[in-house]
Amino acid sequence: MQPLDIALPFFVAFGAALAVTPLVRRLALGIGAVDRPSERGVSLRPRMPLLGGLALGVGLAAGLAAALWLGGAEVPGQRLRGLLLGGALLLAVGIWDDRFGMRAWPKLAFQLLAAAIAILHGFQIYRLTDPITLTLVDLPTWLVWLASLAWIVGVTNAMNLLDGLDGLATGVGAIIGATLTLIAWQAGQPFGVCLGIALVAALLGFLPHNFPPARIFLGDTGSLLTGYMLALLAIEGYRRVSLLTFVVPLLALAVPILDTLLSIVRRAVRGAPIFSPDRLHMHHRMLESEGSDRAAVLQFYFLTAAFCLIAVSFTRLRGITAAIFLAAVIALTLRLLRNLGALSFRTEEKRAAESLEEERP
Repeated sequence: MQPLDIALPFFVAFGAALAVTPLVRRLALGIGAVDRPSERGVSLRPRMPLLGGLALGVGLAAGLAAALWLGGAEVPGQRLRGLLLGGALLLAVGIWDDRFGMRAWPKLAFQLLAAAIAILHGFQIYRLTDPITLTLVDLPTWLVWLASLAWIVGVTNAMNLLDGLDGLATGVGAIIGATLTLIAWQAGQPFGVCLGIALVAALLGFLPHNFPPARIFLGDTGSLLTGYMLALLAIEGYRRVSLLTFVVPLLALAVPILDTLLSIVRRAVRGAPIFSPDRLHMHHRMLESEGSDRAAVLQFYFLTAAFCLIAVSFTRLRGITAAIFLAAVIALTLRLLRNLGALSFRTEEKRAAESLEEERP
């Protein structure tokens, strides 16, 4: 790819998202698509406009159009069609949710449908590697579908759950997207590079309006679209690789994935529904420790960037060396989660009671 093939889509996507966001903000206020403070969220601003994903979608589409116009990469028409159809479906679901609200199970059903559209159009995890002999093993069709559905829906939901502080999901998505774009470039996947550039640029164009103190939120419109595109970008960058190398995108997405897994375990331990809201997510804990939205968000950016650097380093590791380093990363991650208190599954009521007890003379 030539420098122009990278620069033009980036600046087109960035400029489009930056310019369209104020218009989307007015639209959201005009139709009543505004935030409704809840027990899960930390924002107490009831008239904060949502629908930020519309600006993100415009920037992404503009960046992809610029890349296609230049013709710097061979465009896989089938996968492009699946990406656009699935993305448009989640964008519509997000718009409805931001304006009228939607229960968790119907939203999950639409995510499964969007994932199925992507899989039918070629976004599939269809090979693994035998960890002993290192030989490639083609998966049976049922396992291809199971693994691909779990990955796409899991990453989509992870970014949706992460969207709890001003600028958090936007910045984290941009850092992860840049990492996955680099991985796609290393893997020789020009379409993945084009998708990644357009996505990262659109997120960066939206970020000035969303960074604390935010003037507009991503909303489900944006968090669902971001998660979906990151999931497909990871598959596109590693379409021909094995389980061992698929550790790399897992590491890049470690922060939102860990937060989601811990949420599921926490609610299972408490006997609560999986989709029930709480204020025990990693970003809630960081907000408590850092004291301000901006400090917590910057700390989250740093944590995500650290995992992404580890992910990139793993692209050069093989065999026993990779296994040793992976074990070290897992051990350090568990220690980090323990320090954050994320491995504690106490209820919010118990934590409040303990705090009151500590304050008594």
